[in-house]
Amino acid sequence: MPRPRRTQIDATMRSTIAHDPYGHGSTAPRPRERDYREVALPGAQAVVAYYVSAPAALTITAVRLISL
Repeated sequence: MPRPRRTQIDATMRSTIAHDPYGHGSTAPRPRERDYREVALPGAQAVVAYYVSAPAALTITAVRLISL
C-alpha cells in the first residue's frame, strides 16, 4: 500500500475507532466474540477488522485492512 494511502487510513483510525472502538458503526460479526469488530472507515474508503483489548491500557489490533 502506498505510504500516502496508509497515512490517510491511520489518521482515520486514530480519529474514530481509537477514541471509541465499539462505536463508529462497527459491528461484532462473530457471535460471542464482542471484542472482534469490523468497521467501514468512510473518510478513508477502507474496511478494517480488529480486536479490542483493554485490561490496563486500550489496545486495538488491526487484523485485516481492505482498501476500497
